[in-house]
Amino acid sequence: MAKRQLSMVMDLNKCIGCHTCTSACKTQWTNRNGREYMYWNNVETRPGDGYPRKFEEMGGGFDDAGNLKLGKEPAAEDYGVPWEYNYEDALMTGTDPWLRSNVKPTWGANWDEDEGEGEYPNSYHFYLPRICNHCSNPACLAACSRNAIYKRQEDGIVLIDQERCRGYRYCVTACPYKKVYFNEKLSKSEKCIFCYPRIEKGLPTACAQQCVGRIRFIGYRDDQDGPIYKLVEKYKVALPLHGEWGTQPNVFYIPPTAPSGFNADGSVSEKSRIPLTYLESLFGDQVKPALDTLEQERNKRVAGEESELMDVLIGYKHSDMFKLA
Repeated sequence: MAKRQLSMVMDLNKCIGCHTCTSACKTQWTNRNGREYMYWNNVETRPGDGYPRKFEEMGGGFDDAGNLKLGKEPAAEDYGVPWEYNYEDALMTGTDPWLRSNVKPTWGANWDEDEGEGEYPNSYHFYLPRICNHCSNPACLAACSRNAIYKRQEDGIVLIDQERCRGYRYCVTACPYKKVYFNEKLSKSEKCIFCYPRIEKGLPTACAQQCVGRIRFIGYRDDQDGPIYKLVEKYKVALPLHGEWGTQPNVFYIPPTAPSGFNADGSVSEKSRIPLTYLESLFGDQVKPALDTLEQERNKRVAGEESELMDVLIGYKHSDMFKLA
């Protein structure tokens, strides 16, 4: 167990699916040296197959008795094979009028972006950003026979010791979120490092710093004055993704609200556009109480009353969203 646990909360009501977070992570960490196919941070459209494709069906994590379960390792096609575009021919020399890819891709991150589900006028989708959850009970750590994966005592960040790793890939199959990747070029496993070089300098992660919608909050779980404690423990509106997998994730989500749907006669339905059952399949049975709390606090602000929760979620100052000391 770590002495303290650094965590992140993402407000899905503010995510606009711009992928600035993905670009920030990609350009800083995974655009070279065998990492080209990796997205330590990705933004999925939900409902959708996610990244890697259908990762939720690949297994991993722990069973109800606490026993480790090894799942399936995603194939290259599940991630999407990286490709380049013919920039030189299309943009520099003008010999090819089309910006063509060097392969014919069949899948990639965000392949099903904005598709969602439902029939108009009740169609719906929302965005779900994902990084390594830096779990309190990491399945990747439990599966590593080389003791190469460890949690830092000072902040709970989960890292892979590249000197000890031998590329057995048990960590890849054990992680139910499939957020551990295998670098074929280096024969090592790699993953999100929660930008610990930035954290050590008092800076937020690159994905959080560059987030256009200001959806990301970072802080310690035990800091009662910080945003994480207030959102997760005090108001209980931030929930883990697939907590039933037993890894005790430390990335939490404010579930998305949605406008009401429509009945067949065109009248407004009493049901939300996004089915509650679908949200519960992702974030568990506390979704309804969390949504109720959000509605109550929003109504307070509409009535001109104070709401600490709304003040935290709005994030008037970007710096107030990150409490790293």
